[in-house]
Amino acid sequence: MKPSDLFGLVQLPQRARTPQERVRSKYLTVEDVRQGARRRLPGSIFDYIEGGGEDEASLRRNQDAYRDYAFVPRWGSLRYPDPSTTILGARSELPLMLSPTGGTRLFRPEGEVAVVRGAARAGVPYGLASLSNTPMEDVAAAAPDARRWFNMKPRPDRGATQALLDRVADSGYEALLVNIDARTIGHRERDYRNGFTAPPTIKLGTVIEGITRPAWSLGFLLNDAVAFPNLDGRRPEGPLTSTPDMWRSLMGGAFVPIGWDDLADLRERWAGKIVLKGCVNADDVVRAADMGLDAAQISNHGGRQLDHMASPLDVLPEIVERVQGRIEIYVDGGIRRGTDVIKALALGADAVSIGRPYLYGLAAEGEAGVAHVIDLFRQEIVRTMCLLGCDTVAEVRERGAELLRHRAITPSRIS
Repeated sequence: MKPSDLFGLVQLPQRARTPQERVRSKYLTVEDVRQGARRRLPGSIFDYIEGGGEDEASLRRNQDAYRDYAFVPRWGSLRYPDPSTTILGARSELPLMLSPTGGTRLFRPEGEVAVVRGAARAGVPYGLASLSNTPMEDVAAAAPDARRWFNMKPRPDRGATQALLDRVADSGYEALLVNIDARTIGHRERDYRNGFTAPPTIKLGTVIEGITRPAWSLGFLLNDAVAFPNLDGRRPEGPLTSTPDMWRSLMGGAFVPIGWDDLADLRERWAGKIVLKGCVNADDVVRAADMGLDAAQISNHGGRQLDHMASPLDVLPEIVERVQGRIEIYVDGGIRRGTDVIKALALGADAVSIGRPYLYGLAAEGEAGVAHVIDLFRQEIVRTMCLLGCDTVAEVRERGAELLRHRAITPSRIS
């Protein structure tokens, strides 16, 4: 090769002109973004995102379940794939939404505002957690065009429930995401080992972590306290403050006696859509359809609650078969690639929901990081559809049986 030929192949890096360009050039996969979050966050805070309940068997199974399926493409004519779909009766640019996550401002001061703006930019729904750190009204004002859902647990106090629902409706949230997998909080042993307690304590290890993560520490110290302003029907007045009771709400709580009657009461009180989140039993999903709920999010809470649970993907085919299209079915847990999204759709899900991936983006790069993670999923979804020979999300679901083969779990996989 002549020197002139060699020099012609050399490409000098071009300077990024926008935050989005810089982020795109820095992170090629969700795992890259995850590593960026690990570098920026103190270890105990990163573990709060990463950790699961007890032995974390449910956490591991969530990702392993996707590896049990292999694609079987079929050749044929193809237009450019369209990844848009309908979720709860309205258009979504992707078969994907952002799950509610608590304590979001622990990872970046902008917290839920950055997340909802990223969701609005991508044209996908966002679920705001009751244990979020930004008033729901401020989240709505930050992205008035975003599709916003509000996450809550059923409550035995009907008066308090109505007050909260009135506030949610007045803030323009279109749907409720109702948790049924958090009667009490799972035993998240990483957090206890790290001293991540309620209320938080300052230990020598915490101080050392803060020194080694100065960008995170400055953001944490120079911004408002991490508080929980969406727990009841009244918006807190004045600056948000953090109290031991608030932190106990985040880290744990007493057993809450709730049942199907409480869900029926919510259905009567709330005029919008309701998504039942946290069910893995087909009988529960059938009952949700019978009582007029609009969707079920098949979930084991990201492996953070009951350990040694089946993964959502393990039970998805049975649930889809039982409900026969009477209720929309979403799935979460362990989704890290666009290929995971397509596998869930091929097994019958209407859409998927992600939590940890967008938190990685938030922690690493703020709003630009959230938007980039969603765009990575968009690129991978479109590419997978193209390589499978599917034009639309509906076609993926219709042809699901021919697109996938289940692979036997080897002994090394279950050790």
